[in-house]
Amino acid sequence: MVAVAVGAVVPPVAGKGDTMKNAFKKLTGYAALEGQWLRRRHFDEELLAHVAERIKASENTHTGELVLAIEAVMPAHEPDPSMRALEVYGRLRIWDTPLNSGVLLYIALDQRAIEIIADRGITAANTQWQQVCEGLQTHFAQGEYIEGLFAAVDKIEQILQKHAPVGDTSVDILPNEPVII
Repeated sequence: MVAVAVGAVVPPVAGKGDTMKNAFKKLTGYAALEGQWLRRRHFDEELLAHVAERIKASENTHTGELVLAIEAVMPAHEPDPSMRALEVYGRLRIWDTPLNSGVLLYIALDQRAIEIIADRGITAANTQWQQVCEGLQTHFAQGEYIEGLFAAVDKIEQILQKHAPVGDTSVDILPNEPVII
């Protein structure tokens, strides 16, 4: 089974001068510290439990299997967030669903990157996934982490209700709890 990368990395909401600032952050290691800080400050156990409940409730309305993966600091062996998302997708075996209906929402906090990867059973257009990424990025830029995640899960639910394969919605294959990497 081969997954199809349909999302896109959304660059941080920034001006022209911020490119140098982001490069400086990566070179000095500040981006890694910032990623760890964002993870601890905004993605605590209570929030993650609420997101898991939201994912479980949404999966009762479609056959898609959503997995949220949050990575504070991307490993040095894979500096490209798109390729890292594909790696996480494979390692978490999101492709391993009977209807090929796995979806990964990957967030790399240190890179400020968001990627959505859906398996081939999902027929949604790339622009729909791009809109989810952009909406989540906008919420994050405004410091609205909880609202952003809930809005993203709701939007993904709407997409999967229309574009996931037809089947039994009571089957839950993949875990609903967000994965912290």
